[in-house]
Amino acid sequence: MSVFDKAKDKAEQLVGQAKEGLGKLTGNEELENAGKRDQLSGEVKEAGHDLKDKAAGVVQDAKDKLSGK
Repeated sequence: MSVFDKAKDKAEQLVGQAKEGLGKLTGNEELENAGKRDQLSGEVKEAGHDLKDKAAGVVQDAKDKLSGK
């Protein structure tokens, strides 16, 4: 996965942390919950990208073994 995608996922998590913190500070449960959702969404996307990268590596390793590299 591209560095841009990983950075975007991290940014989503950071925005979520900021929202959650601001929600806690102001007593705004809706904002706090939105921040938690943003963090979770970023983590899930990041995990998906990591899994996709690992799968691509496994496929490439298999291709290399079959071609005798």
